[in-house]
Amino acid sequence: MYTAVVGKTFLKEYNRRNGTGYSAKEFFDREIFEQIFNHEKYLLWAGNSPFVQGLSKKKPFFNSAERLENLGKLHKKISAGDRDASIALGFPASENKEYATTSGLVTDLEVPSDEEAVYLSWIGGTLSLGVSGGYTILFDDPEITYATFEGWEHYRRFLNDPLFDKFPPYKLTTWNGQWLAYRFDEWYEKDFNFGTLERESLFSSSEKGIEINTVSWSRLFFSLSTYLEIESATAYIFSLGSTNKTVGFIPFQFQSGRSLIAVYQKLFGNEEYRIKRTSEFEAFFGRHIKRACEMGSIGLHALRPESLEKYFGDSTNLKFVSVKADRKKGESDEAFRERIEKEASKSRSTIISYQTYKTWLVAMLSKNKTDISEYSREIAQALVRYRAGGRKLDRKNLLEKEFFQTNKIKMLEALHKIITNDEVEQDIKDKMNSLRDQVHFLSKEDFAYFITLLKFDYGYAEFKNQ
Repeated sequence: MYTAVVGKTFLKEYNRRNGTGYSAKEFFDREIFEQIFNHEKYLLWAGNSPFVQGLSKKKPFFNSAERLENLGKLHKKISAGDRDASIALGFPASENKEYATTSGLVTDLEVPSDEEAVYLSWIGGTLSLGVSGGYTILFDDPEITYATFEGWEHYRRFLNDPLFDKFPPYKLTTWNGQWLAYRFDEWYEKDFNFGTLERESLFSSSEKGIEINTVSWSRLFFSLSTYLEIESATAYIFSLGSTNKTVGFIPFQFQSGRSLIAVYQKLFGNEEYRIKRTSEFEAFFGRHIKRACEMGSIGLHALRPESLEKYFGDSTNLKFVSVKADRKKGESDEAFRERIEKEASKSRSTIISYQTYKTWLVAMLSKNKTDISEYSREIAQALVRYRAGGRKLDRKNLLEKEFFQTNKIKMLEALHKIITNDEVEQDIKDKMNSLRDQVHFLSKEDFAYFITLLKFDYGYAEFKNQ
């Protein structure tokens, strides 16, 4: 099964880096058993395996002698030829017909499953990356898998530390995803501590305990894009639970992540990116992982912000909020402070949405190497000037009801009305003429992106012009 393929890739890299010649069984005994299972608190719950059989609320852990006995039971089962999911990670359940929903990563091809392959499946399975949405990502890549393995010792350190007695066990795949996103982050700190990781949103702490947050696939994607020099890599995506799901092999186009980062930095500056990268920039991008996989690959299309879709198709625009610093009549200090904070938060949220949407739209429109961002801003400013010169609501209605439509013909008709209006100043007419030429050569898809970008830039220019 595929976990064995990934395990083989990793073991070769491990032996190369450490000057060892371990077999899969030797690595299992020295690393997987010692780090994951030879403690009172496991890193991973290996369902139905000898490591968990017999555990309950009354008996929450095995002692040292019992753990060694369980290891022996596993070895014995593997030697005897047992190959179900409780013995080999990623293999089918023991009775395919009765327990079909609990089998994953399965093929009807005849795949050799000798003892080495079984131990390799444990290696590959424990290197899986859990992401939000309930899915798991598995890369067959030596650098990715080795970096994932390096995170195990830190999870074990926190789990064994008496200061973190509420640190959750059995979360290895969740930890793997968060760890790799942090390890490959541009601002990774080698000498990190718990506080560092909590600030990076790996953990959430409360009186009830500590929770390892599940990383969003987009944050993991951006970290991989930043750290790795490869253009793309194919991952196997699946979900293991009461009902297992297999998505399949999906290419990850890392150059798309680097493209979005470059566009954002160009539009808003590197310092702005540093401030917003984790909680705001990375979090806004990406559809649900299942929807993203339906695109066939993880690239710019899959990274489209989920909430952007509602702005396609009509004139609905972002509503930018101004913070009104003037105190209302009779407003108390506390009420004034709460209102200002609420308005500031809403204003900031809208600006973040604007920056995120613009970054994605510009990246999509710049695939042909043409920089559209400055041009869109200039046209938006000209449209604000055009509206300001109108009588009552005539120009406002023209823009909102005719111009900002995803129908190119309606938009061109509105442009014609602006250009042929003798009352419109010549500079605005010149810009509208250039816009007409620009729009003429856009495909239907690119036109939808461009008119939405222009709508956002127009709303922002109008907001700044208040």
